[in-house]
Amino acid sequence: MRGPSKPSEFILNRLYRQTGRLLQEIDKFNLAEYMELLNNPRRFFWVNFLGGVGRGLGAALGATLVAAIVVTILRRLVLLNLPIIGDYIAELIQIVQDHL
Repeated sequence: MRGPSKPSEFILNRLYRQTGRLLQEIDKFNLAEYMELLNNPRRFFWVNFLGGVGRGLGAALGATLVAAIVVTILRRLVLLNLPIIGDYIAELIQIVQDHL
């Protein structure tokens, strides 16, 4: 009678360990919170809306900062009076300033 008990106990212990690992993975990915979010459409909408606004604002600010740095570098290059490139850069800066 002891023979069948050992394999059953081994299988149960193994199943218990695997279940524990699965629960840790689910907890790591916050699956319960995600399911709660999916069940609340208003909250789901607002979380995604605010995330999109934040990403858009970040992209706009980042692009503005990069453009300002590029224009500043181009202005300094114009001051160096480089023969061909200087005229082209001066014209480009003038176009940018006209649009501001």
